[in-house]
Amino acid sequence: MAEQENNGVCSSESCSGCAHADSCASKKVDMTVPANEYTHVKKVIGVISGKGGVGKSMVTASLARLMREQGYSVGILDADITGPSIPKMYGIHEHAMGTEVGMFPCIAKDETRIMSVNLLLDSEDTPVIWRGPVIAGVVKQFWNEVLWGDLDYLFVDMPPGTGDVPLTVFQSLPVDGVVIVTSPQDLVQMIVKKTYYMAKQMNIPIIGVVENYSYLECPDCGKKISVFGESHIDEIAKELGMSVLGKMPIDPKLAEMVEAEKFYEVKNEYLKDAAEIGRASCRERV
Repeated sequence: MAEQENNGVCSSESCSGCAHADSCASKKVDMTVPANEYTHVKKVIGVISGKGGVGKSMVTASLARLMREQGYSVGILDADITGPSIPKMYGIHEHAMGTEVGMFPCIAKDETRIMSVNLLLDSEDTPVIWRGPVIAGVVKQFWNEVLWGDLDYLFVDMPPGTGDVPLTVFQSLPVDGVVIVTSPQDLVQMIVKKTYYMAKQMNIPIIGVVENYSYLECPDCGKKISVFGESHIDEIAKELGMSVLGKMPIDPKLAEMVEAEKFYEVKNEYLKDAAEIGRASCRERV
């Protein structure tokens, strides 16, 4: 009955004719924070992991480089507020500037636009000792107060886990899809599933999973050595219905580019199939 309040889960169709629609607890509330008038982003891609130490920032920057090499305009929102690393990877040590209108992202040498808390601190070594609500507020500001301009892709490098910041990003930003990053360890199945189910519960499309530190290739004979154990990502991805976007080895050359702060020159061949899969898996904007 249209006049009766639905105590279950309401659909948009049932809510449209219900007299209690405005007060019903089951009604979904859109918490998305609108971007400013100077920001026009076509796709927002979140990069997440269930635990730390899996090279999530490396994957974020690699995906950004992949799209940049294909001629797309890209940006990276460094939402890992307490552990920012993106600016240093790109050799950016300047402070972000702003006006009364908003903040400007810093521009890397490959024209990637970057915003991170490290670009606002007096010193890069200053620790960020903030509680969850403050950190969540900063992430929102990085979205709606930064003048991103026209971007084809904005990659959001999130902190590990399923806590405040990932929740804030999923609720406040118009995320079109997420990439899950993991490594070949015994706990991988449980950790990947936690991240997967969080995205599902938040109704965020899952583009696929990247396995980092998948193996080490011997420089002499080319043999692949499973340093962290045998990979099971194919079985897990099949079980969950996900695509495997790539398996990144422990590559000293990539590590050298990070140390040299020249990630803007990186060509990550291990993720070359990710672009096409990503375009097919993203949510279509209405």
